[in-house]
Amino acid sequence: MQILEVTDMTKDFGGLRAVDSLTLSIEKGQILGLIGPNGAGKSTAFNCIAGVFAPTSGRIAFDGETINGKKPWDLCKRGLARTFQLVKPFASKSVLYNVTVGSFANTNQREVAEAKALKVLAELNFADKKDIRAGNLTIADRKRLEIARALATEPKLLLLDEVMAGLRPSEVDEMVAIIKHLRESGITIFVIEHIMRAIMALSDRIAVIQFGKKIAEGTPAEIAADENVIKAYLGEDYAVSRN
Repeated sequence: MQILEVTDMTKDFGGLRAVDSLTLSIEKGQILGLIGPNGAGKSTAFNCIAGVFAPTSGRIAFDGETINGKKPWDLCKRGLARTFQLVKPFASKSVLYNVTVGSFANTNQREVAEAKALKVLAELNFADKKDIRAGNLTIADRKRLEIARALATEPKLLLLDEVMAGLRPSEVDEMVAIIKHLRESGITIFVIEHIMRAIMALSDRIAVIQFGKKIAEGTPAEIAADENVIKAYLGEDYAVSRN
């Protein structure tokens, strides 16, 4: 069953068309990767799906219902959560405080919210840092905190926007393991990422966009061999490295 269906979605900003007739879907339990050059429209597509922007035209359906124009907080309560490229925690507050804020999406009781936050931290092997100020975390731990805060909202669909950017190779491997674990727990994942070895290892399918338009979609192996994708994004060096 499809949990997300995007049909002919277009987003214009004045005379600029950031997303152009984008169509894609995600089955429940899948990981869909979204790749493309900088400025291709990936984050704008995410922002339309997450309710930050209303699409200029087209249809977005989440869990069987049209969500065009719905606000992010309403979508969050329905089970659609996201992370952001630029991680901005409440720096002066503890890790636990930051994750507890996410838990309030589904409860008004502090005790319940904090208990949910502690459970999420334990699931991410992060509970030992619950009392550390978020501003004192490493970039890798801030990325993990961003995921934890989103998980605390109890999402059905999680949109991850470059959660591996700036991480060392060993930290990328840890993040890949975390994302795979989330999928195994029943959460559907839609992920934007520039680190090719990570997106190829994670994704069931990958969609590629350039200048706001989808130019390819398929399995990681199909995408890696697609001449249009190689020319537009991966580059000849990537193609050679796979041979």
